[in-house]
Amino acid sequence: MIEREYMARAIRLAGNGIYSTHPNPNVGCLVVNRDQVVGSGWHRRAGEPHAEIHALREAGERARGADVYVTLEPCSHQGRTPPCADALVAAGVRRVVVAMKDPNPLVAGQGLERLRAAGVKVETGLLENQAQALNPGFVRRMGSGLPWLRLKLAASVDGRTAMASGESRWITGAAARQDVQRLRARSSAIVTGIGTVLIDDPAMNVRLNASQLHNVEPVRQPLRVVLDSGLRMSPRARMLGLPGDTLVLTVSEDAERQQTLRDAGAEVVALAAGNERAAPLTVLQELARREVNEVLLECGPTLAGAFVTAGLVDELVLYLAPHLMGDDARGLFRLPGLENMQQRVALQWIDQRSVGNDLRLVARFSPLGDRTRATE
Repeated sequence: MIEREYMARAIRLAGNGIYSTHPNPNVGCLVVNRDQVVGSGWHRRAGEPHAEIHALREAGERARGADVYVTLEPCSHQGRTPPCADALVAAGVRRVVVAMKDPNPLVAGQGLERLRAAGVKVETGLLENQAQALNPGFVRRMGSGLPWLRLKLAASVDGRTAMASGESRWITGAAARQDVQRLRARSSAIVTGIGTVLIDDPAMNVRLNASQLHNVEPVRQPLRVVLDSGLRMSPRARMLGLPGDTLVLTVSEDAERQQTLRDAGAEVVALAAGNERAAPLTVLQELARREVNEVLLECGPTLAGAFVTAGLVDELVLYLAPHLMGDDARGLFRLPGLENMQQRVALQWIDQRSVGNDLRLVARFSPLGDRTRATE
């Protein structure tokens, strides 16, 4: 097995942690001695052993003189667990091949230097792009201070997301809704607006079991986030009675309403007002402060348009159902001010596939650094 295949296998191992490692990155590791894989591992959950430790434990004494393939630079600091760089040195490995350096300022090359100082040969950059794709939110948060924002929408072929009355159950079929459950499971937080809460009373939870999510128990529930400028959310909202945490972000200073929601189980945080609503950038900054890596935005056209206009959406996941809903039904986005073709918002398709009887289309927006409106 050539080196690229070893690293590709480590990347596949890392993918097992996609639903459980928040706020940590997904990491996989192989220990190879004399062309034989003698140890393998992946990081399962924050506070538990890292991928390197699992692989070293499996390898035992066979780790001495071995080559190690790891998708992310071994940590060099004492966090929830001891430094992995020290464990690799103590195990007597000969060489460490790293796909990508750790963007975390607490590491940022120090793990590699610790290995080199101990006489371990270090190589970097093997399948780096694939390794970065494992952790878009972690890489984004460490680099820019914002999480990765994935906007999920479901629409008819004529681009409608709900009837004029707000009725939207169900636009897509069961297979597409099951696919959305996996998007939720990989997300650190799910964000919606008060309009959606008042109309649909959504659960905003993960309804898959551990066997459907790489067998990591218990199933992690993402943080539910409701943007509620006027604190109109009912204390009897369905999500408040479900496992997991609910965060209500508001600009209202109504102490009585805040306390009512807190008594019902929500955390309420008042943000600085922007046009009488919480500014999208402020929302993401608050979530990044909470170590949120990936955000799933499930909302109506007004909130979707606000985040797109702010230049903060990284990825669009659009489920298209094979039916028509007519002129009076609601559209995908509210994007006022676009008057000519030069003002179009450009996207790039990166994936298209069938999910049951529906289509799932995935597109990327321009890189964050190109979105000048995000910080204006």
